[in-house]
Amino acid sequence: MLAVTFTARAAAEMRARLTALGAGKVQARTFHAAALRQVRYFAARLLEGRGMPELVESKARLVTLAANHAGVRADRNAARDLASEIEWAKSSLVEPGEYVVAATKALREPPYEVGKVADVFAAYESLKRRQGVIDFEDMLRAAVWGIEEHSDVAEQVRSQYRHFVVDEYQDVNPLQQRLLDAWLGGRDDVTVVGDASQTIYSFTGATSSYLVDFPRQRREAVVVRLTRDYRSTPQVVGLANAVIKQARGTEARLRLELVGQRPPGAEPDLKIFPDEPAEALAVAKRCRELIAAGTPASEIAVLFRTNAQSQGYEEALAEAHVPYVVRGAERFFERTEVRQAMIALRAAVRSTPGETPLVQAVVEALSATGWARDRPPAGGAQREQWEALAAIVALSEEYARSPALVPIGEAGAVQRDVSLSEFNEELARRAEQQHAPTVEGVTLASLHSAKGLEWDAVFLVGLADGTLPTTYAKTTEQLEEERRLLYVGVTRARQWLWLSYGQMRASGGRTRRPCRFLPQLTDTRHRTFEKPGVAAASRKAASRHAPVASCRICGATLTAGVDRKLGRCATCPSDLDQELYERLQTWRALVAKEQKVPAYVVFTDATIVAIAERQPGTPPELLAIAGLGPRKLNQYGAAVFALVAGADPAETAEKNFES
Repeated sequence: MLAVTFTARAAAEMRARLTALGAGKVQARTFHAAALRQVRYFAARLLEGRGMPELVESKARLVTLAANHAGVRADRNAARDLASEIEWAKSSLVEPGEYVVAATKALREPPYEVGKVADVFAAYESLKRRQGVIDFEDMLRAAVWGIEEHSDVAEQVRSQYRHFVVDEYQDVNPLQQRLLDAWLGGRDDVTVVGDASQTIYSFTGATSSYLVDFPRQRREAVVVRLTRDYRSTPQVVGLANAVIKQARGTEARLRLELVGQRPPGAEPDLKIFPDEPAEALAVAKRCRELIAAGTPASEIAVLFRTNAQSQGYEEALAEAHVPYVVRGAERFFERTEVRQAMIALRAAVRSTPGETPLVQAVVEALSATGWARDRPPAGGAQREQWEALAAIVALSEEYARSPALVPIGEAGAVQRDVSLSEFNEELARRAEQQHAPTVEGVTLASLHSAKGLEWDAVFLVGLADGTLPTTYAKTTEQLEEERRLLYVGVTRARQWLWLSYGQMRASGGRTRRPCRFLPQLTDTRHRTFEKPGVAAASRKAASRHAPVASCRICGATLTAGVDRKLGRCATCPSDLDQELYERLQTWRALVAKEQKVPAYVVFTDATIVAIAERQPGTPPELLAIAGLGPRKLNQYGAAVFALVAGADPAETAEKNFES
C-alpha cells in the first residue's frame, strides 16, 4: 500500500497513526517524497548512468536570473510571485509556449504582463537545463515519464504498490493526478479522502474537480460521507456549518452538514475593536490568561489571512511576555540554533558516559551551547530561539518515555535503544522528513498554512472585508474560495474560538465592514456582526451620534445593549461585588413595593449588575452606566452611593421614602 498526502507533517501524522493501528509497514509519504524516492531508485536506468540531477528547493535565485535574461527587473517579492506563477503553470501541465493562452483563460493575475511572464518562464527552463538541475515539478514529471515511457519501470512500481490512498484529495493538481494515474495503470484499487469545502489552493493549480467527479469517472466507487466531527465542540461545528451553508458553485455540491461529537463547549466569541493595534493587544492579553489558566501555549493559535498581519501580533505577544512560533517562516531544522544544537548533540556522544540517561545527556549538551533550561528569556526572538531548543529536550523526554519495540523476526521483539546516539539518528530522520517537534509557544500562522492542523483555542483575527475576503478576490469563484478559507479557519478549533476585527487599520483610518461571510449572530451574549447593507438608514444616523462604548476588560467595541450597560463583553470575566449586589437587590425590592411598581422600573437586572461591578462613587461615574440619566440620578443617586459605601438596604430605602 502507498498512502500519499501533501505535507510532511500530515505524512508523519499518518505514519504515527498507522503504527498505532498495527499497520506500520504501509508507506505514507507526500507526493513529492514518493516521486523523489522512485526517481532516485530508477535514476541509473532512466538517465543512462548520468546520475541524479541536483534538486533545487527554492526557485528564487534561478527566477531572478531568468528575469534578468528576459529583460524584466524583479525585486525579491516580484521574483517570489514569478516563481509561484511558474509553479502554477508546471503543476497545471502548461509549457512556456502555452502560458499566455492558459493564464488568460484561467483569469490569472501575474505580477507582470502575461507575455513577459512567458519569457521569464522560458528563460527559467533554459537556465535549469544549462546548469543541470531540476525543481520539484520536474521531479514529479520525471516520475511520470519513467512509468509512462519505460514498461519495465511501470511493471516494477505497479507490482510493488497495489493499493493507493490519497488524503486531502481536493488539493490535487493535474500533475499529481497524472502521477497517480501512472501508478494505478488503469487499476481501480484507490481510495480518496477529501472535503470540497476545504478547497483553498486553486491559485497553486489544485482543483477539487477530481474529487467532485470521482464517482462519475469510476462508476463502481463506493461513496462514504463522513459527517461526524470528532475534533470540535458542537458550538464550533455549528458556526462552521453556518459559514459554509451559503456556499455556491461546484464545490458546494459536496457540502456536508457536520455533526459535532464532543461534549458541548463555549459559544464562539465575536469581538469588534476600534483598530487593529487594539485587537492585537486584546488577543495577546487573552492568550496570557488562557496560558495562566492551564492551556498549553502550543495549543493556542492566532490565524490571519496574510503573512503581513503577523508582525503586529508578534509585537503584542512579545510585550505580553507570551512565547510564540511563526508557522510558515524558517523551517525548524533549518534554524541556526537548531543546526548548532544538533552538532553539539553529535559531539556529545563521544564525551557522554553510556549510562547517562538520555534527557540528562541532551540537557547537558545543550547547556554547553549557552542554553539554560530554567531561565527562558523574555519574549521576542530570543524567547523563540530558547523554545526551539526546549522542543528538542521535550522530544527527548517523549522518546525516552515510550521506546518502541523493534521486531526481531518471528521470535519476539526487543526494546529500542534510547541512547544519545540513537536519539541523534531520530533527529536526523525527522530533519530529512521535516517532521518538526512541537514548540511550546502560541502559533502564529496564515489560514493557508494552518490547513490540516488543530488547536484547543483558536483566534481568527482581521475578519474585515478587504482582508477576508481579500480585495484581490473579484470573481464569484475567487470569493467562494475566500469563504472556504474562513470555514477552514473555524474548523481548526477544538474547544474555544475567538473571531474579531478592527473597525480601522489604525486610529483615525477608514471604517471597515466585518467579513461578509460571517453569519448574523443575534445572541446577546456575543457581539452582533451584521451583513453589509442590512442596517436601516435610521440606525446609521443614530450610530453617527451615539458614543462608542468599549469593554473595560478587553477593549472590544460594545454593540449589544446589555453589554453597553455592563461596560464589558458578556464573555469577559465579571468583577461583581456579591455583597453589594445583594444589598442593591434588597433595596430595589423595598423601593418597588413602596412605589407599587415592578422592580425593573426602579433598576433593571443589568443595571443592578453594572452598579455592583463598577461601584460608582460620584454622579459622573453613575451616569457613565448606559441607560442611567439625570432623572434616575436625582431619584436614586444618593441611595446608590450609600449602598456602595456599605449602608444597610432597609435604612437606605427608608430614606428614599422620606425624600
